[in-house]
Amino acid sequence: MQANVGDVDRTVRFTLGLFIILIGVYLRSYWGLVGVILIATATIKWCPLYIPFRISSGRQSR
Repeated sequence: MQANVGDVDRTVRFTLGLFIILIGVYLRSYWGLVGVILIATATIKWCPLYIPFRISSGRQSR
């Protein structure tokens, strides 16, 4: 599994993930779990949704 999430993308995912979790806790909604997914993909530097679209925000090594 090759990393396909870059540094800026990771920062945005992590920040947005924390925000969504806090909103989910505040509203007592399960939608906060979406934030957990964003933080997980930021942590492992890999997003499975990028594969079918051939997207990569990380550095490409040649």
